Amino acid sequence: MATGKRPAFYALPGTKGWQDYLNLLHVPYTLWHLGYVVLGAAIAPTVHVDRLLGTLLAFFLAVGIASHALDELHDRPLNTKIPRAVLVSLAAVSLAGALALGIAAGMLESRWIFAFVVFGGLIVAFYNLGLWNNRFHTDFWFAFSWGAFPVLTSYWVNASRLDFAVVLLAVGCFFLTLAQRTLSTPVRTIRRRALSVEGEIELDNGERLILDSESIISVPERALLLLGAAIVVLAASLLTFRLQQ
Repeated sequence: MATGKRPAFYALPGTKGWQDYLNLLHVPYTLWHLGYVVLGAAIAPTVHVDRLLGTLLAFFLAVGIASHALDELHDRPLNTKIPRAVLVSLAAVSLAGALALGIAAGMLESRWIFAFVVFGGLIVAFYNLGLWNNRFHTDFWFAFSWGAFPVLTSYWVNASRLDFAVVLLAVGCFFLTLAQRTLSTPVRTIRRRALSVEGEIELDNGERLILDSESIISVPERALLLLGAAIVVLAASLLTFRLQQ
């Protein structure tokens, strides 16, 4: 049942085809998670720009396109009009491209990269399609796969090892992604499922604040936007610092 609201605060209104495809990318969240890729590379002993660019492209294909296409295919959270066949094609081609980049990196640099490639491919399918009775569609697996995993993968691609520093960074990004999930879950529920929201807050001076859906979701959505922007800027600044050394 339609709620009359946009399915996400960053979703463009309208019915033109290009809007659906841009909405499908979930741009603020995709940039947020690509920021983790940059952070992982930026703390490596040596930043290999070519490897970082390849890793960014792989995660953009796997998360920005394939993952979101499968999510839309599964239950249409964005209510796009993109045909099922197109969503399947986008997911298959993008995921294949990401896996191909990972395989190439493994052949050229380290066979251990194949472990990251296999996990990444499986989690995209299992999480977004709700496979195995939705066992992987949980807050933990979201925070690990979309937060810690990009950091660990990017660092390994540049350093061919893991150490305590990157594990700490991965834990931090895990909790940041968990915070993202905590803020976004109730917002999505109101935007996509709630037909009405009513209530009020009585202050100690007798003033009453009326609660509606907009007043409830505006604060967490602003926090999500600011957090996403902060991650991108922090990642860019740290990478710039490393490249200037």
